[in-house]
Amino acid sequence: MPDTMADTLPRIPTDVTAQTLQRLEQCDDPRLLEIFSALVRHLHAFVREVRLTPDEWMTGIDFLTRTGQKCDAIRQEFILLSDVLGVSMTVDDVAHAEVPPNATESSALGPFYTDDAPEIAQGETIARSGKGESVLVRGRVLDVRGKPIAGALVETWETDGEGSYDTQYANRTEPDYRGWLHTLADGSFSFVGVKPVSYSIPTDGPAGEMLRAMRRGTMRPAHLHLKLSAPGYRPLATSIYSADDPYLFEDAVFGAKSSLVEEYRPAGQGAATRWILERDFILADA
Repeated sequence: MPDTMADTLPRIPTDVTAQTLQRLEQCDDPRLLEIFSALVRHLHAFVREVRLTPDEWMTGIDFLTRTGQKCDAIRQEFILLSDVLGVSMTVDDVAHAEVPPNATESSALGPFYTDDAPEIAQGETIARSGKGESVLVRGRVLDVRGKPIAGALVETWETDGEGSYDTQYANRTEPDYRGWLHTLADGSFSFVGVKPVSYSIPTDGPAGEMLRAMRRGTMRPAHLHLKLSAPGYRPLATSIYSADDPYLFEDAVFGAKSSLVEEYRPAGQGAATRWILERDFILADA
């Protein structure tokens, strides 16, 4: 006679990783299967490597829960978390691995891009509240052969001169320090903004909490965001970084790249703006 009911049953597998991977095999989407299989393998290996305790697991669950609760229509704390963990730029590097070397390098999109920016005319300002030192930004959008791209969409956004994006102000009623326009027949564009300043990423949420716990810096070097697109070309999200910024080598989100560093030159007496920034952008073929 069997001693227990267990003696009469087939043995239940105890290898959780193997079982999880086996059950994923029912997925009929090859790419989804590939992604989730790798995710399971790495997550389970991580738990075993660090010998994660139940209390630590619950702390992690709480951290992710609060990260989601910090997100809204304007703020995306998960993107910020991805940025400071270096995931965003790693994804970006993989996505642009086969881009021609003469194309403009990409950089972090960041959590402050919005889709409510207004259209501006050539030479018009994006800084309607005027906080900061004015700068004329001008350049061209070209293909990898040096041919101008007419009608390319140029979107831009930045902080004000005090280091805050418009979305960080509780009393925001309309977009500011952001706008979009199309290039002219010769691929050129121009607009007025303010000279970027370095700033701390938001630290009032879980991402900032993590950085403090790890004794990491929270500063981003001064930069101007641009997003460029045109039919037949790969879209590009990039930034131009100020050559005189002290945080170029300590970027909290790892977005700064040597090829994207430029100097702002004084506009001179009598000029409508205090500074001038000139930069061409090269888009890769789609």
